[in-house]
Amino acid sequence: MLFKSNFKDLCFFAIHYVKDSDVAKDIVQEAFFSLWQKKDRIDLSKPVRSYMTSAIRNKCLNYIRDHKKFSDTILESEDQYFKSHYKPHDRLIEEELRIKIKTSIEELPVKCREIFVLSRYEKLKYLEIADRLQISVKTVETQMSKALTHLRIRLAEFMTILLISFIRLFD
Repeated sequence: MLFKSNFKDLCFFAIHYVKDSDVAKDIVQEAFFSLWQKKDRIDLSKPVRSYMTSAIRNKCLNYIRDHKKFSDTILESEDQYFKSHYKPHDRLIEEELRIKIKTSIEELPVKCREIFVLSRYEKLKYLEIADRLQISVKTVETQMSKALTHLRIRLAEFMTILLISFIRLFD
């Protein structure tokens, strides 16, 4: 039951990392097998799904580390595939989403927004942000958590659209 009810969602989670549905399925199956092997040692008072997402995330990161053979041509072909399946009405939704993201970011408190922009747009690590702003890494973590929670709430109406778009990529 656990496998059937969670397999598809966990595959989508894995695809986010590895960008390959077959690899994602393999990773999820390995994670379920590992769960079965460790069933006597796992704390069942905690949600199993949390354990599974952590295990799958780690397996995905290991896979990425071990298979660093992506070239620019592969990335370009992925980009071409995406562009060929991109519909004009998607551009309207994309523009609406872009405006909503911008507005949501502008709603953040000044320091929180600054930390978010440094992390997501300037690609700085938390330690680099802390050094630049002369604050603790814990403060950066807290502010990022607040920013992401705010964005998750404000952009909730777009999650279905994003999920459908994501699913279309693998049809």
